Amino acid sequence: MDFSIKTFDAKNTLDGAKTGCIAVGVYENRKLTQAAQALDSKGAISAALKSGDISGKPGSTLLLRALDGAAATRVLLVGLGNEDTVSDKNFTQAAQATARAFATLGAADGLIALPLAAIKERDVAWAIRCVTLALRENAYRCDSQKSKKEATPEGVKKIAFALGGSTAAVATGARQALAQSVALANGIDLTKDLGNLPANICTPTYLANTAKKLAKDYKFGIEVLDRKQLQALKMGSFLSVTNGSEEPPKFIVLKHMGGKAKDAPTVLVGKGITFDSGGISLKPGAGMDEMKYDMCGAASVLGTFRAIGEMNLKLNLIGVIPTCENMPSGRATKPGDIVTSMSGQTIEVLNTDAEGRLVLCDALSYVERFKPAAVVDIATLTGACITALGHHNSGLFTRHDAAHDALADALLAAGRASGDTAWRMPIEDSYQEQLKSNFADIANIGGPAAGSITAACFLERFTKQYTWAHLDIAGTAWKSGTAKGATGRPVALLTTFLLQRAAG
Repeated sequence: MDFSIKTFDAKNTLDGAKTGCIAVGVYENRKLTQAAQALDSKGAISAALKSGDISGKPGSTLLLRALDGAAATRVLLVGLGNEDTVSDKNFTQAAQATARAFATLGAADGLIALPLAAIKERDVAWAIRCVTLALRENAYRCDSQKSKKEATPEGVKKIAFALGGSTAAVATGARQALAQSVALANGIDLTKDLGNLPANICTPTYLANTAKKLAKDYKFGIEVLDRKQLQALKMGSFLSVTNGSEEPPKFIVLKHMGGKAKDAPTVLVGKGITFDSGGISLKPGAGMDEMKYDMCGAASVLGTFRAIGEMNLKLNLIGVIPTCENMPSGRATKPGDIVTSMSGQTIEVLNTDAEGRLVLCDALSYVERFKPAAVVDIATLTGACITALGHHNSGLFTRHDAAHDALADALLAAGRASGDTAWRMPIEDSYQEQLKSNFADIANIGGPAAGSITAACFLERFTKQYTWAHLDIAGTAWKSGTAKGATGRPVALLTTFLLQRAAG
């Protein structure tokens, strides 16, 4: 899709715009937006509302052809709900409905003339991002492994956003918002693509090669460590997970040093288990195919780097991805085995299906060398988080003090701003009691109670040297059932968080 911004004024009017389709908003109670009024000189739109052809409810649509008084070939009426309170939810429904309608049209180009500045507690930049992501989400396909690609209608490929009576500064801001929205959509698509690929294709080596391509395209620094280097670093916890697999592990380090040389970097750590069988603690067969999604934390880090690379963000950012498979074999780590982490702490592996924390803890020790300003790890870590929060919010965990509260608040705010929301969960010393081991410094599970919290408490033990937060995305990274597929979350949250940090 090709996106652009078009400005309209007294000379260059909306009703004179020659395009395949203009999308304008209508409200409930038969009220028109300003853009709809501009096209209603002959009363056709008012007549459609009066006749009940469109209700104005959020997401309702009506397509009008050859509208008298408009130069456009088609006019798409889109319901926005109540005029007094156009909520972000209602506008999102309208954006999604517009995307669906545009996908079915034979028009080559279209114009979005929805009221971008009229959403409650949101700005024009948010509205542009909302519509852009809805259009790209509707256009996304995952058919790279099909011998016959999915048949899709041509739809509208060139889309412009209409700005009426705007100053040059507003137009410049809108263009910047649009460029960032497209970059974000590209990052989300990469994350989806990686998540949706099968584990026999998306291996640790594949993730490493994807990182190398990003490094080449956007001039990132790149380093990929192999097994011998990991052994030299004494990453015994990470390597214990790799024992049962034929696929070689990789430890990926990406660097985007777009800020000042003296500025401490922000670090993202993504769990990259490209397939999780559970190891010796084997998972049930039903639904095990979805364990190809256990690398969505890694995929979200790569997608975020794709987005900020395109934006050329003025921030120092480092991405760390420990990636491997978790498989059963004669060499696999067994329940009851004790391994030594990079930090020197010993871990009793009571359940080999709690492998994500074993991989992440060594990565979290490794990042101390960067003297980071903040570290955020992202992982499909626990089914318990799905039980607690469902599929709407990612779980956010961090310590309770001023620095960590500030980091949590920034991440939560980025989630609200992007619609990619998270919910803060507790970390308290009382939960650490569940991780006690009779034979090692710590056990890798704490029993069924508060499973997502004890998993976060395990990670917290390896993060004492810096400000840290953990995002459990097990409930948000992918969908099951007929809608099975990666969601691209939490790339929007992470990218918005980084944009806000870069802005100071």
